[in-house]
Amino acid sequence: MPDPHRPTTDFESIPVIDVSTLADPGGPSAECVDQLGEAAQGVGFLLIVNHGVADETFRAMHEASQRFFSQPDAVKQEVYIGNSTNHRGYVPIGEEVFAGATPDLKEAYDLSIDLPADHPEYLAGNPLLGPNQWPELPGFEEAVMTYYDEVFTLGSRLLAAFARYLDIDPATFLGSVTQPPSQLRLIHYPYNPDAEDRPGIGAHTDYEALTLLKPTAPGLEVMNGRGEWIEVPYREDAIVVNIGDLLEVWTNGAFVATSHRVRKVSRERYSYPLFFTVDYDTVVAPLTFPGSNSATYEPMHAGEHLFAQTAQSFAYLRRRIADGDLALPEGARPLYSLGRESSLVGESQ
Repeated sequence: MPDPHRPTTDFESIPVIDVSTLADPGGPSAECVDQLGEAAQGVGFLLIVNHGVADETFRAMHEASQRFFSQPDAVKQEVYIGNSTNHRGYVPIGEEVFAGATPDLKEAYDLSIDLPADHPEYLAGNPLLGPNQWPELPGFEEAVMTYYDEVFTLGSRLLAAFARYLDIDPATFLGSVTQPPSQLRLIHYPYNPDAEDRPGIGAHTDYEALTLLKPTAPGLEVMNGRGEWIEVPYREDAIVVNIGDLLEVWTNGAFVATSHRVRKVSRERYSYPLFFTVDYDTVVAPLTFPGSNSATYEPMHAGEHLFAQTAQSFAYLRRRIADGDLALPEGARPLYSLGRESSLVGESQ
């Protein structure tokens, strides 16, 4: 059971957890649930192994990603994210800027649940729901969506396990996961022989409920409560999981989003995070569970929070706001205003 008064500032390493029982018909083992919950509470980051995402699924997606990014810039720009009204497509170098950081030397391709162009949410102008913007690259869509589906299933199982740790009915969480704009990012850090050993992506928390990350090389660091950077070990067989803003609010701080960053390295690197979130119109409010404190967070509209944070991070959306074509939701939080180390975000840059 969680102890909301337990100090969470002294972790020195990232736990590695075997989650092979997550898919069991009767649910995960008590040991697995306890290890997951304790890691979410005490660190906010964990590595999971025996997670059920097939090696061949990852290899096919990674190969498709490499083929996409190896194309000329002009070809990639045909699916530029700025052509989209629901934030899907190619993100060129310099498009994304984090709080306290210079533009990052990375490129990305962003996608999410692939809804048809005649879907009511898309037609109504929802800024995060609708069709993906697919490149004309044979086999790309199939390989990427197969990976998306497998990791999304894993995310649902993890969310249910976290609920069990808090003695909450898993349906309380999963009932809001029917058509969420959970985003998969294919991120490419090109080879840069002049890279300096300093932060790449600025220190930040993630906006959603959970992040499930599969990198191809080391470089990720997590900040503990003393402001110290702890390296996340790289394992080919592991998926990195961390708590996001929404789950921090939902659990009333029992789980806390932890600031992290990517260091700049000279080698070429790929990173594949799935940002697992809930349905756009879900109002996330602090839950009551055994051992919980009285509510210390205001309820949060999940989709509006995600969109507001995204709109403040991407140049094309900032331009639309400046031109008056787009507006932030009322009461939008500044970037990275949640998380255990939110007051330290932007330092050590």
